Amino acid sequence: MNIIKLNAINSTNDYLKTLSGAQYLENFTVVVAENQTKGKGQMGAKWNTAPGKNLTFSVLIKDLLLGINEIFNLNVAVAVSILQALEKHNVDKLSVKWPNDILAGNKKIGGILIENSIKNSGEIFSVVGIGLNVNQTDFEGLPKASSLAVVCGHEFDKTDVLESIVTNLKRNVASLLHKNVDPLWVTYHKNLYKKGVPMPFEKDDKKFMGIIQGVTRSGNLELLLEDDTMAEFKIKELQMLY
Repeated sequence: MNIIKLNAINSTNDYLKTLSGAQYLENFTVVVAENQTKGKGQMGAKWNTAPGKNLTFSVLIKDLLLGINEIFNLNVAVAVSILQALEKHNVDKLSVKWPNDILAGNKKIGGILIENSIKNSGEIFSVVGIGLNVNQTDFEGLPKASSLAVVCGHEFDKTDVLESIVTNLKRNVASLLHKNVDPLWVTYHKNLYKKGVPMPFEKDDKKFMGIIQGVTRSGNLELLLEDDTMAEFKIKELQMLY
């Protein structure tokens, strides 16, 4: 496993993208930083983390040949890889909050940001950014945040957790390459946060109730609405109120 360890960096995703453009890097090269000063979440949101306490890393994935409507399969593979790794470390009550948050109970412990570059050949270069709260215990002002240490009551070896995630990621990406995606989707849906439960949502400042039915292969959220109609919503098109 090719791991590049940094003390501090603005963004591991940005660093890995720049490095991969300047030189050859082997598949699944990992960049991990003890302190990420300008971590990114979905749609430009910031990801703040306590220095030295958590995992902030990015993984280069290349040689994937996916159709434009299959790109969300990688999101599913990454989320499932994290769940599998944390289950191995005896973390309970895990779920994926659509599209890319990792929860333990009702608290967010991690997030995923995937940035894709599609070549003319159809090959996809992906930089998979993962932020995971591991040993941080103070989340003042962040009532919906938690960490592995808080959830489980003890500290974790960050390197062990990192290696578990990347090992699972290699296996699950191999499944994508062999078009064996259905088992990954079954696991993703099995662990989808609040699936089948009436929940309040907000879109364009309007609140409404809906029941999550699942996620489409293109990554849209499927909701059963109060009038018994089905609707699909794109990423960041609506907010779950929880």
